[in-house]
Amino acid sequence: MPADRLHLVRHGEVHNPERVLYGRLPAFRLSADGRKMARQAADFVQSLERPVASLVCSPLQRTRESAEPFTELFGLDPVVDERVIEPTNVFEGTRMKRALMNPLNWRYLVRPAVPSWGEPYASVIARMNEAMTDVWSRTDAGDAVIVSHQLPIWVTHLNISGLPAKHDPRNRRCALSSVTSLERRDSGWVEVGYAEPATNAGSIDVGAV
Repeated sequence: MPADRLHLVRHGEVHNPERVLYGRLPAFRLSADGRKMARQAADFVQSLERPVASLVCSPLQRTRESAEPFTELFGLDPVVDERVIEPTNVFEGTRMKRALMNPLNWRYLVRPAVPSWGEPYASVIARMNEAMTDVWSRTDAGDAVIVSHQLPIWVTHLNISGLPAKHDPRNRRCALSSVTSLERRDSGWVEVGYAEPATNAGSIDVGAV
């Protein structure tokens, strides 16, 4: 039997005093508030009173740390999966507003539907679906959790909802430590819930394009 439900969990707030777009850059850890957020996400999943049998996370530090409360609560060691990692983008290490003031960077904005500044949305959707299908299939019973990043979770939501992948990054419904819950039926993936259990007031959330 496959899994019963799959929860896509975004990582918590990152320690990012310079407010740069960190993308896949190493050594971006959770802030103290980010660790609290990650625990709130895990507490929320536990409050659903559904057994969690599988735990997957991206290889980046912030997702590994966000998976730790799930390990504590459910006794699961996370499987690190490169397919749920943050996409690449040319603006890593910069502040977005400052980068856009440089005319040399405007060439990266010519095809927002792809997008031209980073990994194509279609590629992100495909690798996320592969990872989701794998963990769904290998979970004999109970729920599965994937701790990932804002853009992979958001474009997965758009794809499942039958919406275009092109979007304004400022308008994503994927808050820090949010939980997007899915089930797999004959027609494919179906979104069955979205929750923002973490306290996000005053948080810094500028790390991805």
